[in-house]
Parts: sequence; structure tokens; C-alpha cells
Amino acid sequence: MMSPNEPVAGRACGGCTLCCKVLGITALNKPQGKWCTHCKPGNGCGIYQDRPDECRTFLCNWLVDERLGAEWKPDRSRLVVTNTKDMIEVRCDPGYPAAWRKEPYYSQIRAWAQAARQQQGIVLIFVGDSRTLIAPEGEFPLGRIRVEDLVLEFSGDRLTGVRLEQGSGIRKG
Repeated sequence: MMSPNEPVAGRACGGCTLCCKVLGITALNKPQGKWCTHCKPGNGCGIYQDRPDECRTFLCNWLVDERLGAEWKPDRSRLVVTNTKDMIEVRCDPGYPAAWRKEPYYSQIRAWAQAARQQQGIVLIFVGDSRTLIAPEGEFPLGRIRVEDLVLEFSGDRLTGVRLEQGSGIRKG
């Protein structure tokens, strides 16, 4: 699942503002899981013309991936899905912490975990600052992880450090 730079024809945020709650925005010192002070839930951004680049360039997967149906629109699913080359992030509205466990979402998340394994990628669920790794073998709660934390990953005889970032979650490095 790659993120193009343009929304699928006919898709727009409309009244959906969930990204303004679930994402952390470094330029605004906004933590993930809390409403942005500039957001007018259901209406949009109060500083839209002057919003930071992090907001300006963000597109959730529902906007750009035609394979995600109407049920995946964040204001309906309570989930904001994003991805990088090697990671799918499912950010769940902390007001609905079990939304990702409902169908059809849970089955799809498990399928993504299976596909990610084949590409040496991962699937992470975010609920506020708590994370859960989803793997073909099951769910692995990672708990609360702060930006300054370093997560170590063991694979065979290889040790990889994973550094957290404010806006995007985890970055391999």
C-alpha cells in the first residue's frame, strides 16, 4: 500500500478531522491522541491557510487508496491509516480504543500484517501513545512509548534500533 500525492477522484476530507486528533504535529507541539487547538471538529482547521507543512502534505490512506471503501473513512471507522515503505500505521481514535478490533477492519489489519511480513515490514496500532504490534502470530502490546524511547528489534542474529518520531511513530535506523 503506497501513498500517492493526490486523493482518489471523488474523495475529500469533508467534515472528517480525525487526523487533527490522532496525529502528533511537531510544528505545533501537538501530542498524538489529543485534539489540535486549531481544529474545529467536523468543520476543519482554524488556521488552514497558515497550517504547518506536516498538515499541508498529509493524506490518509482512505483519501489515496481506492481499495479502502467508504467504511474506512476515518470519521466513520475511527481509524486513520497511513504507511511508509516498510510500515502500516493504524491510528485509532482514543475515544474509541477498540475500533480497530471491529470488522471489517480487524480482518484487513491481520491481512496487512501477513503481507507486511513478506516484505519485512510491520503493522502498528496506535491508541494515544500506546502501541500494539500486529503480526501473523498475533498481537504484541508494546505499551506506552515516548518519542525519546529506542525500541530494539531482534531478527536472527541481527539487532536493529528503531527510533520514535513525533509525527510518524517509529522509524527504522
